[in-house]
Amino acid sequence: MPRLSDTIAHLSQLRSLAAGSLKHAEANRLKEVGAFGSNPGRLRASTYVPAELAKHPALVVVLHGCTQTAAGYDVGAGWSQLADRCGFVLLFPEQQRQNNPNLCFNWFSAEDNRRESGEALSIRQMIAAVANQHDIDPARIFVTGLSAGGAMASVMLATYPELFAGGAIIAGLPYGCADTIPEALGLMRGRGGPGEAELARLVRSASDHGGPWPTISIWHGSGDATVNPVNADAIISQWRALHGVGLEPDRTEAVDGYPRRVWRNDDGRDVIEEYSITGMGHGTPLDTLSDDGCGRSGAYMLEASISSTHRICEFWGLATGEPLSPSETAAPANATLVRTIANHRPLPLPPLAEPPRIVVPTGPAGVGRIIEDALRAAGLMR
Repeated sequence: MPRLSDTIAHLSQLRSLAAGSLKHAEANRLKEVGAFGSNPGRLRASTYVPAELAKHPALVVVLHGCTQTAAGYDVGAGWSQLADRCGFVLLFPEQQRQNNPNLCFNWFSAEDNRRESGEALSIRQMIAAVANQHDIDPARIFVTGLSAGGAMASVMLATYPELFAGGAIIAGLPYGCADTIPEALGLMRGRGGPGEAELARLVRSASDHGGPWPTISIWHGSGDATVNPVNADAIISQWRALHGVGLEPDRTEAVDGYPRRVWRNDDGRDVIEEYSITGMGHGTPLDTLSDDGCGRSGAYMLEASISSTHRICEFWGLATGEPLSPSETAAPANATLVRTIANHRPLPLPPLAEPPRIVVPTGPAGVGRIIEDALRAAGLMR
């Protein structure tokens, strides 16, 4: 079983690889959002709006992974390319170094993973501002993310389920299972975590929402050494009870050579899907080579001959750009909420700071200080 030191070293190595890959990113296609609320999580926000926009368009919220930027993740995953084809709006929340040295969303922080608090509230406020500005269809708001962004997508789906028609979690983690650094590390390594009944209770207790619940698309590489693939099973377990589906999938098939499992509710609607990308490590699976492929491979952006971006859009009914009929999608129970959030001016943002360097202290408190600095360097502690 991996040691704590091995996990920290692996995360730091991945951070260096991702930082190098950003040098080759193409021009930023995103536009920064100005004031969008009180912004207690002190996040940045950017949007992409295609030239040809559908009437009452859908909105997709995209959350980058550790060490990544919003623009870099868009280049890799190809979300703005799909938006051009399909006519939906994109919102990219972005972490800042003063919040997390490795640019991870703080999904494991009780301050940031609760409704009406921290980063979760900041993202909710962004959604309200963008929905108002672009006349977004409130029944077609979706969220997706990779790794820490995937875990933060879990947070948003649990804490604000009334806002989302669906979510997609890539190499992420279930909601509510970690509020401390040790718990987060254990969960990433596949240790601990509650049973199915408690997993569902954690989502139910995160808000007063009683359904309908967002659909869930889950993606994970079977060779992921950063976030253990057992977390994909935990996410399935977390949402299966909420959707009232059975233990076994209703359909198992191969898509582009990879196993896909699907759970359907009593209405015959696909509500949970899971892709296991055989042999793939930690990252977003891409198809950059086919005629209709998109994105660019790099650190965490892995060529796998399957486009998670495109397949997720298909699952959500966005791939053709045609809006779904009311019978094909369950509108959030309180969809008008996105139009009622006051747009307060955000707190001023301090300039970006470089990640702190680890300095070895002396004295009896030295060991504890070393561990804390290492966790901060790995992006697992403020």
